[in-house]
Amino acid sequence: MPDQGFASVTRAWTVPPGQDGIRLDDFVRRCLPHLSLRETRRAIEAGAFRVDQRLGKKGDRLCGGCVLALRGFPDLLAESPVPTRDLKVSILYEDDCLLALDKPAGVATHGFSGRETRALANYLAAIRPALVGVGGNRWEAGFVHRLDRDTSGIVLAAKDQEAFDHLRSQFRRGRVRKKYWALVWGKAGSGGVIDDPLIHDPQDRRKMKLSGREGGRKRAAKRWKARTRFQTVAYSRGFSLLRVEMETGVTHQIRVHLAALGHPLVGDPLYARERPLPPALGRQFLHAFSLEFRHPRTGQQLIVESPLAAELREVLRGLRLPCP
Repeated sequence: MPDQGFASVTRAWTVPPGQDGIRLDDFVRRCLPHLSLRETRRAIEAGAFRVDQRLGKKGDRLCGGCVLALRGFPDLLAESPVPTRDLKVSILYEDDCLLALDKPAGVATHGFSGRETRALANYLAAIRPALVGVGGNRWEAGFVHRLDRDTSGIVLAAKDQEAFDHLRSQFRRGRVRKKYWALVWGKAGSGGVIDDPLIHDPQDRRKMKLSGREGGRKRAAKRWKARTRFQTVAYSRGFSLLRVEMETGVTHQIRVHLAALGHPLVGDPLYARERPLPPALGRQFLHAFSLEFRHPRTGQQLIVESPLAAELREVLRGLRLPCP
């Protein structure tokens, strides 16, 4: 949470009489109730707040008449995604209760604070402001699922809470068919099913891993069921083009499952970091090209599709693989 360049942004509050002994984090949350306790404590640790001109610290107790000042950190004042129009995003489908966007690589679906200003949620806040507030938290702007920042393709958003709850339920119950194009290292065979649960990697919290046997640990790691189907479409020059379908929706699921087979995604910075990138590729080769689900109003089956991103087509041409 850098505050450089934002020193002129200031807001101040005075602790009311009779509030002697109130904790700094408790008073911050009274002043900025949209912040979670975790966000509040991170902001305090980052030096966002001063108490009577001295830097506020974890564990501080305030007294009546103390002045709490926020200097810099304007993102802490944001209660919803900051509207941003200057993103190149295509709308693939839209009606009165939902819309589907074609997310480019390098763009997050949504952030978790006002620090994120260039996510799809920021774009929706600008072009469809009525979606702000739809969802499970104030940052979602109606999105019912997410893609990794460097994965391109279809992301679905609901326009009202009823549609959001209906669509989210379909995702949770495995009723949504999610199909991807993936380029992997090696000859992956004709296809198969990977049905291994995942856990957070205790050695690197950025990563997931196959659960394996966790017996003997004092506290068993949380396990997520994960099932991935894949079919090899073509092979050339040491690379396989796969059509992948997720039957569940666990973080990094496709990336971990394919890496566990010995065929990691080309360009994956976490699970294939030792492998070189082919020419023209600056990110992982994973594209969500199809979503099939029931319309939350009509109940009809709806299929939304996204064309393969241009930079991924260029990679396939260079490897003499067919462009789907």
